[in-house]
Amino acid sequence: MQRRILGLAIAVVTVAGAAGCGSSSSSSGASASSGGGKTTEVKVGIIPIVDVAPLYLGDKKGFFSSRGIKLKMESAQGGAAIIPGVVSGQFQFGFSNTTSLMLAQTKGVPVKSVVNGAASNGKVGADVTGVAVKKDSSIKSAKDLAGQTVAVNTLQNIGDTTVRESVRKAGGDPSKVKFVEIPFDQMPAALDGGQVDAAWMGEPATTIAKAQGARVIASPFAETDPKLTVATYFTSAKVMQENPDLVKKFSEAMAESLTYATEHPDEARQILTSYTKISGDVLEKLILPSWPAEIDMASLEKLAALGEEDGIFGDKKPDLNALFS
Repeated sequence: MQRRILGLAIAVVTVAGAAGCGSSSSSSGASASSGGGKTTEVKVGIIPIVDVAPLYLGDKKGFFSSRGIKLKMESAQGGAAIIPGVVSGQFQFGFSNTTSLMLAQTKGVPVKSVVNGAASNGKVGADVTGVAVKKDSSIKSAKDLAGQTVAVNTLQNIGDTTVRESVRKAGGDPSKVKFVEIPFDQMPAALDGGQVDAAWMGEPATTIAKAQGARVIASPFAETDPKLTVATYFTSAKVMQENPDLVKKFSEAMAESLTYATEHPDEARQILTSYTKISGDVLEKLILPSWPAEIDMASLEKLAALGEEDGIFGDKKPDLNALFS
């Protein structure tokens, strides 16, 4: 599915170039911001998970409006689905896992990471994502996932890549894991109903599944690298070229938001109620990621090497410096 989406993104670039559709939707927000003092509506493609809490919190605290930016968030199933939206101009910025961005770059999709998004908190057994199984499952560790069906939100992204690494480190055969796509919010029910043997979940899905009796048997992010840069906010080469000032303002506001969320975790937790249906015990118990303002390049080098080992990038290697710095 991800290859189809990225193929669509490349097609969009080609069609956009041929049609010359540059001055309308693809940079509508950017052009409005060039006039002094004007407010720019900026659309951001996101996944409605805990990781993007700083974006909403920063919006509430005025970090974006003080820079003339009016945010409009639009949801998608995963980072791979957001990429073509950014390239086509549907969004000015997007939130994506770093593996999807690497894959897009190797396919020639013109994207550029502009600011950090989220990272592993480094806690094995209590990270922001985990592989969960039913309470009575015979699966006891990541090694036992070989030969089993595991749900991820999108294929060929950071989920299956890091799950394979957990299996590998536990002594199992990662090539024998069967991955299937299921949206995060549907994973607890799919696991409880026996549609899959295990599910790699982000929050709040993990906490919901645990309330149904599920057990977390692996923490792929933390097991891959305790400082793993999981996701970043990115834009298109077109927006970078046509409105660098907008990119600068968005990046500064987002960095301020990440720092504020790190320093005020209770406020970050509470902001989740504004864009999810999380409440009560789930809100109190769910695990937060780390929100460093800086990208950890060493962790991305490790992630890229794993993607190469798994054959995700074909015969091309991602240029991490060009993409993330």
